[in-house]
Amino acid sequence: MDKIKKPLPMLLRYTINLATFAVFLFGVNALITGGSVPNYYTKVIVLCGINIILAVSLNVATGYLGQLPLGHAGFMAVGAYASALFLRAVPNLPEFVAFPLGIILGGVVSGIFGILIGIPALRLKGDYLAIITLGFGEIIRVVLLNIDSVLGFNFTYGAASLKNIPKYTSFFNCFLCVGIVCFLIHTLMKSKHGRAILAVRENEIAADSVGINLTYYKALGFTVSAIFAGVAGALYASYLGILNPSSFGFMKSIEILVMVVLGGMGSMVGSIVSATVLTAVPELVLRAFSDYRMIAYSLLLIVVMIFKPSGLMGQYDFSLTGLIDKARMGKLFRKGKGKKEKAGDK
Repeated sequence: MDKIKKPLPMLLRYTINLATFAVFLFGVNALITGGSVPNYYTKVIVLCGINIILAVSLNVATGYLGQLPLGHAGFMAVGAYASALFLRAVPNLPEFVAFPLGIILGGVVSGIFGILIGIPALRLKGDYLAIITLGFGEIIRVVLLNIDSVLGFNFTYGAASLKNIPKYTSFFNCFLCVGIVCFLIHTLMKSKHGRAILAVRENEIAADSVGINLTYYKALGFTVSAIFAGVAGALYASYLGILNPSSFGFMKSIEILVMVVLGGMGSMVGSIVSATVLTAVPELVLRAFSDYRMIAYSLLLIVVMIFKPSGLMGQYDFSLTGLIDKARMGKLFRKGKGKKEKAGDK
């Protein structure tokens, strides 16, 4: 009789994932620094990393928490301007100190705004929540655009753009942040707090009946989403070196939401794939048709909602160590189990 093989220990699982990510990170970075990857492609890859953080962070509030916020670009703007103003204020600070502090500051400031907006806003549901978060995003943009005239001195520089921001964002530190953000979101959702957030999504009445604090966990999910949007904003500021409030309008929030919905609400790998495709394809393939990008997004969403309403990945999350376990147990290509489950469902 064959010995039943046990799944891989959790420590070994994390070690395999970390080693795989390290090979990707250092391997691609070596190609870039060696000049094998053109500068334009490098910039597109970095932009893909920033959009991945935006998509997986919005997925916390939309996919895992089950809410519909439309002001994600506002949190990104708060993080971007907070980080940019800090980096401009400390030009003599070494990059390895200033840049991490700028990213942390961007995340913290966005998280504070997330708490301030989330606690009152999350008492609403559906369309009402979408409208109030949309309003918040537009308020942030308008404030950044006009605050200098109120203060009487140059602060955000409004429509003239905030310039001379140190360009610290590179492929390595951008995708290092991508790995950290994905790991933190993954561990959160596997914890008891993540299970509570999923319970709120599935049925608020049932979650409340078993003692889950709805307001607390809604605010937690919303704040975590805002923090990581601020991190993406900080990376974006140091990637461009210039910020204009028009970059964080309503359409930016819709663009991020499209990435989440297309990939599958509740699927981290879906958000990653969708953010990568919707960033790279318009830049590398459809550059000449950039004016029609939102039309293409709309048509793509309509097609997906008709033929696969759950998104391309649904709520599926890829697991490398899960595939290894299946291969070890001889279940990787076995179809009999799926047929039995379907027969049992009937």
